[in-house]
Amino acid sequence: MNNRNPNPAPDNPQSAIRNPQSITGRFLRVWQRNWDVYLKTWRINFLPPVLEPIFYLLAFGAGLGYLVGQLNFEGRQISYAAFIAPGVLAINIMQNAFFETTYASFVRMYYQKTFDALMATPLTVEEIILGDIIWGASRSLMATALMMIILTFFGLLSYPWSLGILLVSLLGGLAFGAVGMCFTALMPNIEAFNLPVFLFVTPMFLFSGTFFPLDQLPLWARILAWVFPLTHVVDLTRALALNILSLQQLWNFLYLLIFSIIALPLSLRLMVRRLIQ
Repeated sequence: MNNRNPNPAPDNPQSAIRNPQSITGRFLRVWQRNWDVYLKTWRINFLPPVLEPIFYLLAFGAGLGYLVGQLNFEGRQISYAAFIAPGVLAINIMQNAFFETTYASFVRMYYQKTFDALMATPLTVEEIILGDIIWGASRSLMATALMMIILTFFGLLSYPWSLGILLVSLLGGLAFGAVGMCFTALMPNIEAFNLPVFLFVTPMFLFSGTFFPLDQLPLWARILAWVFPLTHVVDLTRALALNILSLQQLWNFLYLLIFSIIALPLSLRLMVRRLIQ
């Protein structure tokens, strides 16, 4: 009887890592592992997506909205609460994916040694990282669904078009999850994440059309805002929530798609280099 291994290990371990065919459906096992951990702490993870839109609507929609009154947006008079609700959803998409693949992934990699344990299985490094990124996008989807339920009770979403926001949360989550993993590959320690949060997340939070229309900004700031991926997530969520779709949303979608296509393989390459060295 021939006991020869049908899949002998390559002479150069790096060759298996760099082989594009090394990514298979096994990355879903990483997703499943993260899902199992999530179920053990779901009560804690459940609260932020439920409470966050309520706090934002009370602080900005009711408080600041009282001073702002009605807004003229895309030729339509809408309340300030209706304007910021899609922005809150977009912020939620960004934060869930980005922080899952930065702080949470770094903890799994550096402190819990989860990545080391996974690398001892038949999983490739690329599959481990891809599974973590897809999990980050899934966190965005789940949190967005919960927030949409709350916003629906306030009458701030227009159906059935608002259901498209769930697809936006997946694409946006993939984009922010991939770029977050890039930072994880580059940061020397967990304290260093303050830098991308301050220079990358905070400017998008403030200047991506989340709390006020972009046409209120000077020209240079508007140009910079359109470079931010969050601006395109905000534009898509707002157009779907208010049912004001136009050809501009096609550009928003293409931007996020291209951004993800670039950021995803870059994050895999950077993380492979970090984990192997």
